[in-house]
Amino acid sequence: MEMNSIDSRRLSERSVSAAALAMLPSLQPSDARVARLFLDQPDAVIHQSVSEVAAAAGTSTATVVRCAQKLGFKGFHDLKLALVQELAAVGSQQHLGDVQPGDDPLRILTKVARAGAQTIIDAAATVSATALEAAVEALSTANAVLLVGVGTSAPVAQDAAYRFRTIGIRADFPADAHVQHVAAKLLGPGDLCFAISHTGSTRETLSAIGAAKESGAGTVAITSFAASPLTELVDHAIVAGAREVSFRLEAMGSRLAHMAVLDALVAAVALSDESRAAAALELYTDAISEHRL
Repeated sequence: MEMNSIDSRRLSERSVSAAALAMLPSLQPSDARVARLFLDQPDAVIHQSVSEVAAAAGTSTATVVRCAQKLGFKGFHDLKLALVQELAAVGSQQHLGDVQPGDDPLRILTKVARAGAQTIIDAAATVSATALEAAVEALSTANAVLLVGVGTSAPVAQDAAYRFRTIGIRADFPADAHVQHVAAKLLGPGDLCFAISHTGSTRETLSAIGAAKESGAGTVAITSFAASPLTELVDHAIVAGAREVSFRLEAMGSRLAHMAVLDALVAAVALSDESRAAAALELYTDAISEHRL
């Protein structure tokens, strides 16, 4: 499995909250307490020294620095700078997308749209370049690609399968979870099973990926958390999480992040074999034209 790392040139773009949410399940308890402070008390943290943050988290200064590094920053100072920029963009400690009672529909639309835009920016800044490149290679060279996902991830997987087909990739998405499991068992060496899951803990998706691995197929996943049963199981995991918003909309934000990553994968795979993509797109255009008035 590819760990979710980040290039130093992209540190200034990294969202503290998105990184903390993605890494929180995999952190040791002492590191997790520090990360939770970054999430819950960001405007306090930016005015505190490393010693004060350590005292508030009940841990050592070394742990605070280590936690910042695990989240993808050079150290605590760089994390604070990113946190200042993040709070300035949000406008206060209220998270983007926090819909409040009394908000009119237009204000709600504005908040949700801004939250969605920030989610996509976070995804672009935090996704591992190594994992992304590995996924492009796996998709470009696979004999056949099986997309799997259930619940809110199912429409995303279905759309991805369709778009990969339009650029010449033999991709399929069975809507039924049991059929996904059977199709995964029928894969073989040279094929690829591509899972999409917000939590990375969905039983049906894990079963399909497990069956694909037993059949000798390659495995890739897009998920929101760095530590989950899915990231432990697949060959390459692309972690693209979303910051917290009210009304438990994390899964909705994650879909935007996952769709942005899939858009990038489609474009990158198309560029990896432009003649194949061009031929498939020509057929796609001909077929679509028959349905236009």
